[in-house]
Amino acid sequence: MEKRDLLNERREYRLRNLTKADLLADPIAQFQRWLDDAFASGMAEPTAMCLATASSHGKPLVRTVLLKSVDQRGFTFFTNLESRKADQLKENDAVSLLFPWLLLERQVVVVGKAIPLPREESEAYFSSRPHESQLSAWASPQSRVIPSREFLEQEWQSAQKKFGKEKIPLPPFWGGICVVPETIEFWQGGARRLHDRLQYRKDSQNHWMTERLAP
Repeated sequence: MEKRDLLNERREYRLRNLTKADLLADPIAQFQRWLDDAFASGMAEPTAMCLATASSHGKPLVRTVLLKSVDQRGFTFFTNLESRKADQLKENDAVSLLFPWLLLERQVVVVGKAIPLPREESEAYFSSRPHESQLSAWASPQSRVIPSREFLEQEWQSAQKKFGKEKIPLPPFWGGICVVPETIEFWQGGARRLHDRLQYRKDSQNHWMTERLAP
């Protein structure tokens, strides 16, 4: 197989520019506008976001999770609360999210603090999930070493046998996390690598302001 020359692997970004005049005053409304564009583009998994966490010693870890809601409170996802990500969040609530909407030559970066959702909100979402997904939440000891794929399938079958067709309760080790934003950066690819980076952050009066960052 011929070795790919990554040093010369590049493309020009020419779809559009991004100016302050293009932005809405509210960053959540602006995010929703871009999220709608991502859905309209037909790209796979527009709600996929990279979640970066770090331990109390600064050891980082990043993974992809799915955004399940966004509102004035922040960006919400759900997870096993005994996973590695949850362990790191207990030690260090500072996180970052990245939405890589590359088909639109865009990305959004969120920096903020992670807070747990009230259990009743997690219960409401969990009850809306497909039956098979609910069983998987009970079956998987997320982030733990397991002996085989067969072990996981057996755990799923055990959960299916335990609950049958009854309503499946929210596991005590499963719930929602909301990332409360401190900054939200909207990135639009630009020609000649002169990308547009416009960031929202809170001013001294706790109001959102925008500023342009150098690419």
